[in-house]
Amino acid sequence: MAYSMDFRRRAVEYKQEGHTFEQLQEAFGIPPETYYQWKRNIENGYYDTVIKRERKRKIDKNKLKREVAEKPDAFLRELAEKFGCTESAIFYALKKLNITLKKRPLPILKNQKRNVRTILPR
Repeated sequence: MAYSMDFRRRAVEYKQEGHTFEQLQEAFGIPPETYYQWKRNIENGYYDTVIKRERKRKIDKNKLKREVAEKPDAFLRELAEKFGCTESAIFYALKKLNITLKKRPLPILKNQKRNVRTILPR
């Protein structure tokens, strides 16, 4: 069971205020081993929030979106030359951006009825 950081900090502070392990277990429902783990992790800064930074990429996602919006008929080869990378790198970057192959402009109906003139011989 995962506990929130506030819950863990409150439990450690509760015990450090002078309460016994029996009172800690009644109030928070955790055994002494868990208390010691949480206390050690808080003291070591294990629970401090870490800022997740995005790696620097060769292909800038926003720039790629703009390029595709300006010229949607561009080949992967052309985009790869602009960004200085391979065609497969452009393919996977577009895939992550949910930009897929060009679609047909008009819908095609399945099982269309054929014209009688084309079916019957003359």
